[in-house]
Amino acid sequence: MVRCMLNIWGVILYLRLPWITAQAGIGLTWLIILMSAVVTSITGLSISAISTNGKVKAGGTYFLISRSLGPELGGSIGLLFSFANAVAVALHVVGFAETVQDLLAASNLAMDTKVNDIRIIGVITVTFLLAIALAGMEWESKAQIIFFVVILTSFISYFVGTIIPASKQQQSHGHFGYRSEIFLENMVPDWRGTEGSFFSMFSIFFPSATGILAGANISGDLKDPAVAIPQGTLMAIFWTTMTYLAISATIGACMIRDASGNLNDTLVASGSLNNTILAGNFTEDCTGLGCRYGWNFTQCTLDGNCSYGLANDYQVMSMVSAFGPLITAGIFAATLSSALACLVSAPKVFQRLCQDQLYPFIGFFAKGYGKNSEPLRAYALTYIVAVAFILVGELNTIASIISNFFLCSYALINFSCFHATITNSPGWRPSFRFFNKWTALFGSVISVVIMFLLMWWAALIVVGIITVCLAYVTYKKPEANWGSSVQASSYNMALSNAVNLVNVEDHVKNFRPQCMVLSGPPNFRPALVDFVGAFTKGVSLMICGNVLEVSMPERNAPRGIEGKWLSSRKVRSFYASITSSDLRAGARNLMQVSGLGRLKPNTVVLGYKQNWQTDSPYSLENYVGIIHDVFDVNAGVCVLRMRSKLDVSRTVKAQVNLGFEDSEGALGQETRYEIFKVVGADKLTETVFQGKQKKKTVDIYWLFDDGGLTLLIPYLLTRRKRWSRCKVRVFISGQLSNAEQQREEIQFLLNKFRLGFNEVVVLPEMRRKPEETSLKEFEDLIAPFRHNEAQRGQETAEEVKKDEPWRITDEALRLYKKKTEQYIHLHEILQHHSRNAALIVMSLPVVQKGTCPSALYMAWLETVSKNLHPPFAFIRGNQEDVLTLYCQ
Repeated sequence: MVRCMLNIWGVILYLRLPWITAQAGIGLTWLIILMSAVVTSITGLSISAISTNGKVKAGGTYFLISRSLGPELGGSIGLLFSFANAVAVALHVVGFAETVQDLLAASNLAMDTKVNDIRIIGVITVTFLLAIALAGMEWESKAQIIFFVVILTSFISYFVGTIIPASKQQQSHGHFGYRSEIFLENMVPDWRGTEGSFFSMFSIFFPSATGILAGANISGDLKDPAVAIPQGTLMAIFWTTMTYLAISATIGACMIRDASGNLNDTLVASGSLNNTILAGNFTEDCTGLGCRYGWNFTQCTLDGNCSYGLANDYQVMSMVSAFGPLITAGIFAATLSSALACLVSAPKVFQRLCQDQLYPFIGFFAKGYGKNSEPLRAYALTYIVAVAFILVGELNTIASIISNFFLCSYALINFSCFHATITNSPGWRPSFRFFNKWTALFGSVISVVIMFLLMWWAALIVVGIITVCLAYVTYKKPEANWGSSVQASSYNMALSNAVNLVNVEDHVKNFRPQCMVLSGPPNFRPALVDFVGAFTKGVSLMICGNVLEVSMPERNAPRGIEGKWLSSRKVRSFYASITSSDLRAGARNLMQVSGLGRLKPNTVVLGYKQNWQTDSPYSLENYVGIIHDVFDVNAGVCVLRMRSKLDVSRTVKAQVNLGFEDSEGALGQETRYEIFKVVGADKLTETVFQGKQKKKTVDIYWLFDDGGLTLLIPYLLTRRKRWSRCKVRVFISGQLSNAEQQREEIQFLLNKFRLGFNEVVVLPEMRRKPEETSLKEFEDLIAPFRHNEAQRGQETAEEVKKDEPWRITDEALRLYKKKTEQYIHLHEILQHHSRNAALIVMSLPVVQKGTCPSALYMAWLETVSKNLHPPFAFIRGNQEDVLTLYCQ
């Protein structure tokens, strides 16, 4: 309370409140005081609520806002508030220097011009205050108590002085004691000069109300901030408001606006005659209230050069006081205490901001010294800023500048309280209950309105600084998790929108490929993650799924490391893991349980199983079974193959991952742990999908009508800037006799789909037989998986299919001979047309479950995509239309 009151009882009280009363009149001055009190009282309630919602550490206002609204707004207001406090040091020091200069002028002493004297005295004073602040909080606190006693004594001297009959000297300066005529005259405004307006007076007065944050600024040094801040702040606001109102009313009832200060300006030339009679004789020549009390200030009033009176003399409180030096001592105490409080709080707030590492190039000021971690470097910076504004030398100018900074702080404090309340976060449980979210919102709005009414260009500058700082922190996304109300609001919005989405019926125009990526740990397969992220980012849902063989209690991987890796790679994706002893069961469970409402995967993406020829038959069967399971849940499938392996993992201590490229052969073994090392897990591994593509082609081999997913994914990919230079070519199967007609029909269809694919190539040669060398290569490929009927004796093909379903029987080869030859020849076509493409997309072959051996199916995929440099994506929709010709 004492610290807040000292900071509020500052330079404005002694040196500008009487002058503001002369300009605005007692009525409007009270309105200015009460408006300021409303803003500060509402802000005080908000500060009390925020500060009692958990432990308040060092950092004051910045700590309160940043931990409530998050680092984005907290960081920007931390910069502004630190700067405002540094400028406030200059404000109070200039007020002190102005008083000292007046005392020197009264003794006919001067070093230079008035402004230069104020500058010299101000620099010397702020240097002395810096020495006190560096001596530590103990000395600073003791100094504050002394200042408090001095200010109270000066108030007593002032109020006693208003009662004591005015001397001739005081009357010549415009003081006549309590008079109803003076009170009524001073009730109405009398605007003068360029600053003569209501909001100009408000901007000059308002910095005096900003001391309410002085207590919160040293929250780290308070024994019990949760109790001390609410009680002290609100009591300080009440008592200081009463003081301001009382001084404005009493000085307005005692002092006239204009006086010459000349003892000879009386209406009585010689003291032998009755004043009252002569006053009547001189009525025509004398104007103003002074005439009624025997003084003629008409000449200086008409000339506009009166040196004294309420509207001209900044030191009227000292003149009215019973003992003038006590008022001077009060001015010294008020200005020095306020300057000292700001000089202490600004470095502490800035040090805390620097420690949070939200902005670059300011970490130098985060270092603390001594047992209390004193911010000596931040003190030096504050000193430099204060000296720079002291050199301005004009109290009114400095006051107007910092009003917007403090009003912006108040607006954000109130908004913090309002925002934290409306989010209904269970973590918002302030022990201080005497606040309301709507009053907090009102306080925030009125602060912003006043900002623009006071000085609109300065308000725009402040808002611009906050916007730039906000954009920077939002873009950089520092590792700062403070449980802010912004996070709570994001949760509320996401939950509400997800629930609302449930009531929206599916429509082909709104189809998005919402992908479940069976990636294992995402950093094991960065190319797979980057490929899907390239066409889902900003468009649709992406979930990276991992099937763990070990049980969750045994899992040793740091929690959340996968999400951090995805964020650092700028991939917008969720991460989901599931524990299962069987890869296929785990993948099926992931497909079924992942997602929320309409935000549910409709496309499953997995990597091509490079080691299918050497891995266990059980693993092979599981892999092909997963593809069938995807179609069973009415989802589309995408299988990505790279020339190099997708899995970049080697040996590091982690749990066995049931991935789809299990080169370690961990699947099917009883061991629960293996040694892995992740290459690219701790650093970002570049993949082809991260680089900017040259003017190559994206070749789509659209062999089957799957609803359009095979066309939609390449379209989404080429919308990205990195792939925008690639030309898309669509290859279709056809007959030589009507190839041109087929090309035109497909081109017409693609134009109706508005995909922008302008090149269609008909492949009549797709029906030709492959070369003998290609057939021989295929036979060698499937030889290890053939069923040798001569050695098996009387075993039937049905028994083989049951016991070893991956085996390729003669019956299966006969049944799928035509399809096999087609895929063998298709590879020859790919080698001819798409060797230099940026990406090859092909319709994924699909066969009826249980009819085609797993080895034969994988042999088709292997034959088509082997020895090709571009990435190869097999895609197949679930026959659901994802492209439409119509607008409804």
